[in-house]
Amino acid sequence: MPRFSANLGFLWPELPLLERIDAAGKAGFRAVEMHWPYDEPEAALREACARNGLTLLGLNTPRGDVAAGENGLGAVPGREEAFRADFDRAAAYAEAVGATAMHVMAGFVPPEQQAHGERTFLDNLAYAAAKAEGLTLLLEPLNPRDAPGYFYHTLAEAAGIIEKAGIPALKIMFDVYHVGVTEGDVLTKLRRYAGLIGHVQIAAVPSRAEPDEGEIAYRAIFDELDRLGYAGWVGCEYKPRGKTGDGLSWTETLGVCLAAA
Repeated sequence: MPRFSANLGFLWPELPLLERIDAAGKAGFRAVEMHWPYDEPEAALREACARNGLTLLGLNTPRGDVAAGENGLGAVPGREEAFRADFDRAAAYAEAVGATAMHVMAGFVPPEQQAHGERTFLDNLAYAAAKAEGLTLLLEPLNPRDAPGYFYHTLAEAAGIIEKAGIPALKIMFDVYHVGVTEGDVLTKLRRYAGLIGHVQIAAVPSRAEPDEGEIAYRAIFDELDRLGYAGWVGCEYKPRGKTGDGLSWTETLGVCLAAA
């Protein structure tokens, strides 16, 4: 049975971050992951996780200038200096709070700059790997419905970047929701890219709500992860239909346990 992590970018959205950590612990989660916790004092975040017996997994690199519509800088030509400064701060924060992975956000790149964007991304990934030894770097293709214009949308593109980069710490963030929306055929994709997967995330398709509705048969996904010998965590990165605690009934529906060792 997979081990489940609470993604506190989406779960318990009505609470401040430290209270979300408490809520995750009380709900039975044994790990958490976050998007952009960088305004939270490092010591307070680390203590909240320790107090609740929670392993802190991954963070996201900063988005850049959100007011200008940026959503990551890793592949954006001309923003290399900003990416590297942001990454340095994020990596230092990750070390201080005990996080072990970083989703390196690529950002929006116009079609005519794709080749330049790839070179930029490869250079920035090399920089990140050299600066943050011991940190797993995750690549996550985002679906074009939710993130039109994002640098990449498919697992094949992510795998191609990993091959060109030649960085052992570089892995795929296999978000079943994004894969389901963009490509479908999720079980086949799990088998094809199993050796490159560093983390898995889940949500219903097409709603992005709890995984007990929609097109994806998540019991089959969990069984396949077991068959493949996946030993990592499965991040619950979904948008609750209502109160987060009430929505956790999906675990009973799918026959899984949040507190699995």
